[in-house]
Amino acid sequence: MANRHTIILMQTSQNRATRTFMDYESISQAMDGICALYERKLRELSPAMRNITYDIEDLYNFIDGLADMSALVFDHSIQAYLPNDRQWIRNRMFNHLRKLAH
Repeated sequence: MANRHTIILMQTSQNRATRTFMDYESISQAMDGICALYERKLRELSPAMRNITYDIEDLYNFIDGLADMSALVFDHSIQAYLPNDRQWIRNRMFNHLRKLAH
């Protein structure tokens, strides 16, 4: 499960032109990428802040605030990508951050 290529599909606003994707070599790297995206957004909103802090609820609000977000995860057994919704991303994010904290 560690090396499952993951593509994050997202749309930041209702404007279809904001659709984009990011791809990663693993689910874990994808979760790190979403965190980095959120941290970049926080820096844009508060450029004078030296240290940026947030909790899981803030991250969830960011994910939920996007017009759309989903993940395609490669399944080696069927040689295809399986779609996962925003709730799946939230669950994976929680597990990922919990592992990093321990």
